Amino acid sequence: MTEEAMGAGTGSSEARKGKTRKRPAKRSRIEERPAFDSRTFLTSVGAGRSTATYPAKRAVFRQGDACTGVYFILQGKVKLTVLSPQGKQGVLAILGAGEFFGEGCLAGHGRQLSTAVALESSEIVRVDMETMTRTLAQESNLSQFFISHLLVRNAQFEADLVDHLFNSSEQRLARILLLLANVGKVGKIETVIPKITQDVLAERVGTTRSRINLFMNKFRKLGFIEYNGELKVHSSLLNIIVHD
Repeated sequence: MTEEAMGAGTGSSEARKGKTRKRPAKRSRIEERPAFDSRTFLTSVGAGRSTATYPAKRAVFRQGDACTGVYFILQGKVKLTVLSPQGKQGVLAILGAGEFFGEGCLAGHGRQLSTAVALESSEIVRVDMETMTRTLAQESNLSQFFISHLLVRNAQFEADLVDHLFNSSEQRLARILLLLANVGKVGKIETVIPKITQDVLAERVGTTRSRINLFMNKFRKLGFIEYNGELKVHSSLLNIIVHD
């Protein structure tokens, strides 16, 4: 073979190498799905989820009703009460936006153990038990969010029990007003919404309405609360709990 032929062959080979293109990397067949957003799930209507607005004093469910779903408050406040066989009623909690209730169905309760009533016009999402159970198992974001809620609620109930065992009714009222106003979370003074009646406060504290009226007048004279068409609570009300 002549040098020219060899050169030509070599050039042709190099040309072929130069023209060789890299094959594009194979795309993964598993497409990444968007991260699950718990807030979107809980604030939108979809399969197994519905939204309803309850006017003030309207019951969301009553003690003894079938327990088939979990509720999430988008806006408003809800009072949870329990009625004893003797007809005595007690307030378990007053819940606000961003809180769950009715989760007993997930623990196997076939009937509601309490009554839930809107204290003001409230927008509430209901998630069917099957949908909630399945989504909690599949989506860690929602399960973490929900477990966090349960832990906070459990700590709140424990604090309520200690409060009833060891604090006076005046101290219990002060604590409830501070919790309702979120004092310490969003500033030094917050409006309590809705206008909580003294009857409701009496049920929550576990005392009479006349005692609540006495304490409220005392708090107002001391400058701890204000009445100007709405109830406002100052962080100074903490002094009742700490120093009383």
